[in-house]
Amino acid sequence: MVEEITPDELAAKLDTDGSVSVVDIRPEAAFEAGHIPGAENVPFPEFTAAVEGRDWGEDVVIACPIGESSVQAGRLLESHEAVGPDTTVASLAGGYEAWNNELESAGGDDERP
Repeated sequence: MVEEITPDELAAKLDTDGSVSVVDIRPEAAFEAGHIPGAENVPFPEFTAAVEGRDWGEDVVIACPIGESSVQAGRLLESHEAVGPDTTVASLAGGYEAWNNELESAGGDDERP
């Protein structure tokens, strides 16, 4: 089952544990406008193809606009044979709508107004 992680919990993990992977499934233009620091962009339509052939690590958080499509992507990821049994997959609760922390953009670091 895909867990949910709050924005504050994710921010704390990013500050203390560099092993968490954040996968942003929004379209590329939205990602470039602003994303969680260190996140990787894999737009949702490309997500299925991107699941194979990579090391997902032990802690993966998937982020989307409002926290719904990230649950679907998380279920897909959890069920794939490329993901090990020790991998924890979580959805960012509330998605980017709920994220009130620092963002990165294509032009550098940004802060949300």
